[in-house]
Amino acid sequence: MKKILSVLAVLVVCTTMVFAQGKTETASVAESVKPITLTVYSPGNANSVPTKTILKYKELVEKASNGQILLEAHHSGELGNDAEALQSTRMGTIDVIFAGTSGFTSFYDKAKILDLPFLFKNANQAYEIVNSEIGEQIFADMASVGLVYLSEGDNGMRHIATTKKPVHSVADVKGLKIRVPTSKMYLDVWSALGATPVALALNELAIALSNGTAEAQDNATYHLVANATYDDIKYYSYTNYMWMGCTMAMNAKSWKGLTADQQKILKDQAIAAAKYSFDTIQTDNETAEATLKAAGVQFDANVDIQSFKDKLGGSAYYKQYAQESWYNQSIIDAILAK
Repeated sequence: MKKILSVLAVLVVCTTMVFAQGKTETASVAESVKPITLTVYSPGNANSVPTKTILKYKELVEKASNGQILLEAHHSGELGNDAEALQSTRMGTIDVIFAGTSGFTSFYDKAKILDLPFLFKNANQAYEIVNSEIGEQIFADMASVGLVYLSEGDNGMRHIATTKKPVHSVADVKGLKIRVPTSKMYLDVWSALGATPVALALNELAIALSNGTAEAQDNATYHLVANATYDDIKYYSYTNYMWMGCTMAMNAKSWKGLTADQQKILKDQAIAAAKYSFDTIQTDNETAEATLKAAGVQFDANVDIQSFKDKLGGSAYYKQYAQESWYNQSIIDAILAK
């Protein structure tokens, strides 16, 4: 009888231990599949394309990961302006950022190659190129500044809008006072084209066009409407002279803390979100064109673009930057070959 009781006692103890171990393993599994939360940020306002894009990215990532990667989206200056947010992302306060590529060039100069004129035929081609192996090459060294490149979105093709006369060929810009961003490359190209570039901050543009300090601007159609800088504009010419990008990047330390599967989801969906930004800007441009036409702006969709390229001397124009650290002839050749 005592032996039977002893055996029963042992069985009870073993069963209890197995049950306890089972509970521990279950808890461990539950803990291992606990969703991770990452912060994603766009400095733009709620209606800006970058902000619309990060909200789309949040939707795409959470769906692709079955809710195992959650994105906490912020925008409208909540986490700082472009420069502040980029620094915060490099430090790790922000996990993922989507902001104008020009802002990245202040500490990652290899992205300056994208500011070369007439590098892309149109925005669709830009998407295909910058989100291919070429784009990966341009941003390959971002780890040196604490970031990992995810994708390249759209910020619009730059064209020319004028207050006094239409522009059809390069001869029409001779002496034209055109407002450009405070960037040497913009000043260089318009000087070479024969215009008189005027470097002004965006918030000074509307007044400059009104008082004659500037007679033209070089922006995408949706930028004119979004920034309300078209009151004095009479003509708009599709020159496709320069493409502007928005870069999606992630803090390198946050990236390294993810599994390979999580990294793949974030990368794949970043490229999908980039395409969304291109599609959204195309729609916004079409809407903006209708708005500008209603305001009396006349459009030229058949500009003599070749005359502009010829004035610059073709791709030889780029050679003036050959000594710059960001210059890469093989990448330029690869883009132009597309």
